[in-house]
Amino acid sequence: MKPLSIVFVGLSLSSSWGNGHATTYRALLSGLGRLGHEVLFLEREQPWYLQNRDLADPDYCTLRFYAGVEDLDACREALTTADAVIVGSYVPDGIEVIDRIAAMGPRQLCFYDIDTPVTLARLARGEETYVAPRQLPGFDACFSFSGGRALEILEQDFGVRRAEPLFCSVDAQAYRPSGEARTWDLGYLGTYSPDRQPMLDELLLRTATLMPDRRFVVAGPQYPETIGWPANVERIDHLPPERHASFYSRQRYTLNVTRSDMIAVGWSPSVRLFEAAACATPVISDRWDGLGDFFPEPEAIATAATAEEVVAIVSRPTKAALDQGLAAMRIALASHTGMVRAAELAAALASERTYATKQVSTHSTEAHHAAR
Repeated sequence: MKPLSIVFVGLSLSSSWGNGHATTYRALLSGLGRLGHEVLFLEREQPWYLQNRDLADPDYCTLRFYAGVEDLDACREALTTADAVIVGSYVPDGIEVIDRIAAMGPRQLCFYDIDTPVTLARLARGEETYVAPRQLPGFDACFSFSGGRALEILEQDFGVRRAEPLFCSVDAQAYRPSGEARTWDLGYLGTYSPDRQPMLDELLLRTATLMPDRRFVVAGPQYPETIGWPANVERIDHLPPERHASFYSRQRYTLNVTRSDMIAVGWSPSVRLFEAAACATPVISDRWDGLGDFFPEPEAIATAATAEEVVAIVSRPTKAALDQGLAAMRIALASHTGMVRAAELAAALASERTYATKQVSTHSTEAHHAAR
């Protein structure tokens, strides 16, 4: 395949503080870079990311910051000559960003929704924040964090021309077993979310009270001070990505908890699943449709709905945990690395570019972009 030039406009690449987008982009863009594609990432400068920057100068892409929507005009040449421009979800002033870039007439304009179930729920309530329903039919392709029903909803209810799954992935170079001794029996890595907290309370905090002789850990920012942490639960406020592999490797099990909108849609694997699996750390997850398509139970994942079920899993023999972790690692490294996902994206963009070239032979470029 001929190398592609791709411009991403995303929430953040430079800082993983308080968001799951940065690590998702890092795995994907690192894969694109290793495959020889040229990538420019445009990030809106925000003070909270500036103060918590943990990737200032990536070696696999060009990272450029802009101050406001109007400053994207300075990137016009890159935006109009690239093979594809991909705008991500949760971009500040996203609707205006999309309109401004669309007016420039890029060769391909795509949307990458790393929050598809949340987006669908918001649009159903009439909320327009980072993308508007009128914009969805104008994209050459919409890439989705979620598969399954979400793709059908995008095409059938919102008129998306082409909805493609682009699940998150793991950078296999950065996530691998560290060989460190196990420190915790069960841990969780994730930013505070009100709709995740009840399940975290049940599956980790209540489990900790039922197993006072075991050790637990929760890492992530923005948890309110009102949470009552059991004495055997260690708290880490922010864990930069370079420490993730060590964090996972020191857990006997790690917990995956899913937001309610994503459970409702299904087929929405968190990056935590793939990162933990790449470190051979066995995962205990809440239950949702499609989970078994990524990691079959019980061979490669365990699921639970109550603290009592978690206690039973954590109490299993060590060999059972190790076998589960190794099975998950084999799956993650074969099917869910940044390299795999980058190849999927590049193939989809190349396919769309061929389609667009054929269309231009019978329709004007203006007509091709009229829907935008």
